[in-house]
Amino acid sequence: MVSFATIESQAQKGVGMAHWLMKSEPDVYGIDHLAAEPDGREHWDGIRNYQVRNMFRDQFQPGDLAFFYHSNTKVPGIVGIMEVVSGAYPDHTAFDPNSGYYDPKSDPDNPRWLMVDVQYVRHTRRLIPLSELKADRRCLTWHWCGAATGYPSCR
Repeated sequence: MVSFATIESQAQKGVGMAHWLMKSEPDVYGIDHLAAEPDGREHWDGIRNYQVRNMFRDQFQPGDLAFFYHSNTKVPGIVGIMEVVSGAYPDHTAFDPNSGYYDPKSDPDNPRWLMVDVQYVRHTRRLIPLSELKADRRCLTWHWCGAATGYPSCR
């Protein structure tokens, strides 16, 4: 079983700092993609779930840490740690008709969808599989945020 005390210490948990679990499919955008970005920094776009959008707007803060979770893969799980480095701002992909995340109802003057910037911190020492997360009830308190697919439950 995974030790969450170890994960939290590895994430350099700070007082008042939130921890998030953000998921993406590794063949679309994985931890290695983020690590290869200039300065290891990129925007987290494509969220099309109102609950996650509201968390971006109301709860995400620069300095918060997030676990990078690879989903829709043979063994889904946590593969790295990243830091939220911006507040929420309009997701430009909602306005681009050539984007897979285009939303014709989203207005640039009153944007429906938001994104945040994240920065790579490091890979975890090993993949922490979903089966281990499900076995530890503490994961039920985590905030799960996924690109486009929204807000899954850990149960």
